[in-house]
Amino acid sequence: MTYPTIEIDQQSGFCFGVINAVKHAEQQLEKDKKELYCLGDIVHNSQEVDRLQAKGMQTIDYDTFRQLEGKRVLFRAHGEAPAIYQMARERNIELVDATCPVVLALQKKVRKKFVELDPIGGQIVIYGKKGHAEVNGLVGQTEGKAIIVQYPEDVEQIDFARPVALFSQTTQSLTGFLELIDTLRDRMQEGARFEYQDSICRQVSNRMPHIQDFASRHELVFFVAGAKSSNGKVLFSYCLKGNERSIFVSSPDELTADMLQPLPASIGICGATSTPMWQMEEVAARIRELLGMPSPTTQA
Repeated sequence: MTYPTIEIDQQSGFCFGVINAVKHAEQQLEKDKKELYCLGDIVHNSQEVDRLQAKGMQTIDYDTFRQLEGKRVLFRAHGEAPAIYQMARERNIELVDATCPVVLALQKKVRKKFVELDPIGGQIVIYGKKGHAEVNGLVGQTEGKAIIVQYPEDVEQIDFARPVALFSQTTQSLTGFLELIDTLRDRMQEGARFEYQDSICRQVSNRMPHIQDFASRHELVFFVAGAKSSNGKVLFSYCLKGNERSIFVSSPDELTADMLQPLPASIGICGATSTPMWQMEEVAARIRELLGMPSPTTQA
């Protein structure tokens, strides 16, 4: 029997910010026996969250965080609002701050621009997903006044006669951000100030065309990501552009023999910035098991 080749995309997997947050968590867990809490899922991947929880890390929500006193808490890569840092100080929380440097730099820029524009009636506009942890942290830099634009109709919240400064969530689509710039520029009233700062992380945005190209080079593609991953949903859409025979899975347990029929000559495995490499390797192992392959094939 001729078996398909299996290639794991080496450019997929954790971005720097997530790698850094997981590293912080593992170091703290190995350092001593003191409890370690993480405010929210450290990454939008339930299997990786479970792996770290098995090592002793406890994931908590904001309601639980408000009840803690003198505990050790990790802030994940997404970042937090100033009010959350203040709460940590008031409750004598030992912070393990794993905020992504790219996000941290963006928070500082948003805060600086808000302080400049707010006294003159200016508006901070953020292109991003409402309710996302990173966006919540950015809105917090503006005392809750920032306008979030997720959908085209959201621009109607903007007063185009007043100054506007536009920023973007770091993981948003560069194409969508450029389109929004054109939309806002065209609608600004004469004399009203409009400016923008490109804050999109290129390590993430560059993956979109890469994923599309990678998918196009294989007959069958498995895209691995957590069901809650925003980045996963975006990247999978590019995967489908490259290859309609692309399948989204969150666990190797979801794979079935039917998914492999008709048998392709090549299978590609890729994932989101929240997908650990070990999980993609487990998907490859599951494929080999379903096909009865005697040993690993090409993984470039």
